[in-house]
Amino acid sequence: MNKPVSAPHPWITAYPEGIEWDVPIDITPVHEQLLASCAKMGDAVALDFMGATTSFRRLGEKVNALAGALQSELGVAKGDRVALLMPNTPFYVIAYFAVLRIGATVVNCNPLYSLDELSHIVSNSGATVLVTLDLKATFPKAEKLVEKGHVKKLVVAHFPDALPGLKKILFSVLKGKDIVKPATSAAAQSVISFEELMTRGKTPAPVRIDPEKDVAVQQYTGGTTGTPKGAMLSHANIAANMSQIDKWGCGLFYPPSKVVAVLPFFHIFAMTVCMNVPLCSGAQVVMLPRFEMKAFLSLMKRTRPNILPAVPTLLHALATKDTATAEILAPLEVAISGGAGLPGETREAFAKKSDAILAEGYGLTEASPVVTCAALRVPSKPGSIGLPLPATDLRFVDLDDPEREVPQGERGELVLKGPQVMLGYFNDEEATKAVFTANGYLRTADVGYLDEDGYVFLVDRIKDLIISSGFNVYPRVIEDAIYHHPAVDETNVIGVKDEYRGEVPVAYVKLKDEQSVTEGALKSFLEERLSKLEMPREIIFRDELPKTMIGKLSKKDLREDYENNVKAGR
Repeated sequence: MNKPVSAPHPWITAYPEGIEWDVPIDITPVHEQLLASCAKMGDAVALDFMGATTSFRRLGEKVNALAGALQSELGVAKGDRVALLMPNTPFYVIAYFAVLRIGATVVNCNPLYSLDELSHIVSNSGATVLVTLDLKATFPKAEKLVEKGHVKKLVVAHFPDALPGLKKILFSVLKGKDIVKPATSAAAQSVISFEELMTRGKTPAPVRIDPEKDVAVQQYTGGTTGTPKGAMLSHANIAANMSQIDKWGCGLFYPPSKVVAVLPFFHIFAMTVCMNVPLCSGAQVVMLPRFEMKAFLSLMKRTRPNILPAVPTLLHALATKDTATAEILAPLEVAISGGAGLPGETREAFAKKSDAILAEGYGLTEASPVVTCAALRVPSKPGSIGLPLPATDLRFVDLDDPEREVPQGERGELVLKGPQVMLGYFNDEEATKAVFTANGYLRTADVGYLDEDGYVFLVDRIKDLIISSGFNVYPRVIEDAIYHHPAVDETNVIGVKDEYRGEVPVAYVKLKDEQSVTEGALKSFLEERLSKLEMPREIIFRDELPKTMIGKLSKKDLREDYENNVKAGR
């Protein structure tokens, strides 16, 4: 039996059987959990990278070896920041846990960021050591960071060493041009080999960590709306979110489960759900450096994973591409959608291909990141982002007055409390103060409501809200309507300035292959589904819509495109 509902927590009665909200939360630092898992699991496979496997025992040995070398060879001490600039590889996993093992702080860097963005992150964080790969996609930027004086030491891994035997040879022969030679670069004096550090045989000295005060990860966020801010996530924050997810999963992330890691580890969603949770539970992680349909389907057939954390665009691709057959997707038991709102059309199309439970979740960097999730073992309410995770308290507050809670069912800004909520923004007291309410709830800038059963529904981002003739217009409502047209593959709606209404919606649309529809025909289709204020002033067709590194459709890039190209008549 579930616990009786208390007035402030209306979601408790909707909790799945066997899950309780008011439970103890484990805050054991994640690296301690990982090393315990490595000791317990021994020769079981921890990592599969394109066919090259690493056992739990070997992973633990490598983490300790690199940790010892970082301490003794590079002088990395407790509280120091170490930047990681690389896609998913075993090197990332080893470096991440090695940094935490010695009490230093991980600073994740997106390889697709511009040099200016990376310069800000590295200089703001104070990271003097950066771990990267000898790929043209990563090393040149790392080299520039040294030249600019932001980084003193580069730890560089040789990418082909992560591949299985034949692939390693073929990569060197066929894609040798993608590899750079750090020893001959302008930053050569600052370069030290990842592999060389591993062979030093150094044992890391013990470091005392206060889980609730010491920062494990400094994750930069807010780059789409301004200068990125460093969210300080303590060891307790990260461990708490892992514990919450573990309790919500009811054993889902334990062996013999296999978790697909195609989302990048440098993103908070993948870091927690694709890496930390399964590895610390003894489950196998199967990796790709990025999403490519052919490679992904090959991975599915070879490893037969049962858990797929994904973003909506990835799920949309699987649901609509003929090569992603029901037979290939059959091993999946659970697909977890996060990072952006899941369109109803994508949910329906995916259900036709796969019997897996498709659970939509919600989180943000400042919450380590998961806040709510649909049930992972039983079906949940479609369209909802689920229920608050155990020990997570949330409210909806007035859009103009965040200190005033709105009644259940009324739209407002989502605010929350919980053990997974960050310590604050690094060296930014003003921004930290602004993101919390007077009674300590984290403001999310997301608009939504609690329904009568306590399920959470989101409507849109405050920053994406379009104020047209004084009325609130939500891009997601428009996008959902457009997705109902059978010719539409992807859509993204932005607000643009208008002299009469203040702002009006503009829709960007990508059509399915061999499909066609005119702007007029699409608007006629939308007339019964949208109000006059919601009707896009323009519908702009594109062969591709811009996406972020994690695969989310990017409104930032569309706003720039509209200003620089559409508005300018190009």
